[in-house]
Amino acid sequence: MAASRTDLLEKSNVARYIQLASVFRGRIERGDWPIGERISTVEQLSKEFGVAGMTIRQALDQIEKEGLIERFRAKGTFVKARPERDLWCEVQTDWNGMLMSRADAEISVLSDEVGATLQQADFDHGTVAPSYRHLRRLHRRQEVPFLVADVYVDERIEALIPRKNFTTTTAMRLVSDLPGVRVADARQILSVASADVETADFLQVSLNDPIVMVQRLAIDDAGQLILVANGIYRGDKVRIDMKLLT
Repeated sequence: MAASRTDLLEKSNVARYIQLASVFRGRIERGDWPIGERISTVEQLSKEFGVAGMTIRQALDQIEKEGLIERFRAKGTFVKARPERDLWCEVQTDWNGMLMSRADAEISVLSDEVGATLQQADFDHGTVAPSYRHLRRLHRRQEVPFLVADVYVDERIEALIPRKNFTTTTAMRLVSDLPGVRVADARQILSVASADVETADFLQVSLNDPIVMVQRLAIDDAGQLILVANGIYRGDKVRIDMKLLT
């Protein structure tokens, strides 16, 4: 068991103690480590995960700073509280909501490619454009990454978008107010998955942590897919808000 868990830790570039802190935090949140109970010793956890005792101590230091555990000399480590879920990233499900930008979110462009193509077979709605500008963007709040997104904008209209918008606005807003361009149809598709190695690195989570995958499509009057945005949200920082009645 220890060897397999060690393999999982090694597949991510995220520091091991950060990954382990996430694992321990999850055990407390799920109640595997109940409030008031003493948790396993450093030696036991070191053997379970196949890492050095120092790495375990660093992970415990992290969740102790968060107020989740208390450590007592000669008594052990006890669970003090469950983590508060800071659900500050809302995935809206209506048009106006998708246009909203968080005032305190920071967007950085990780890569920028012209001449990218998409496959028609991958889409049930709209017709793919001949080529796209492909931007990979990372969204942070309070220096914590919560969303990595691949945004494809039809190259025939991308020149109409002010450059500053690529680091200041949501994907849908990039094409919502362009002169001579009308979004006739918009779609949003959500699914739940687990973080692979690359995603874990981008979002600073552990391998196989829950993520929410959101695909947004904007289609013009001619039925062309003028924008495709494939976003991946941290599962511990997201809330899906759905309005059921008008």
